[in-house]
Amino acid sequence: MSALRLPIKKQWFEMIAWGVKKEEYREIKPYWKARFVTAGMLLPNGFPAGEGDVIFVNGYDREAPVLRARVRISIGRGRPEWGAEPGKVYYRLKILSVLPALEG
Repeated sequence: MSALRLPIKKQWFEMIAWGVKKEEYREIKPYWKARFVTAGMLLPNGFPAGEGDVIFVNGYDREAPVLRARVRISIGRGRPEWGAEPGKVYYRLKILSVLPALEG
């Protein structure tokens, strides 16, 4: 399967690139569930299916910087210093490694 493309703000993009931010979050909504299921990261019942590759894109521009990462999905609370709202439950993308970009 191809890597899932996710737009991300510059602050979080840079923190991931520097190895500071170890998780990225997405709200638990049908939209994200469908994207993660299509990418093979979630099973249709919503349970995690394992690891996958994500292309983080800093913005929406065609020439925006990209960063490829190997991630493992889970469900849980996030860290406020990494952009999560306190007490809120998210799809958590644990960044296992940053990989060489295949595009950009």
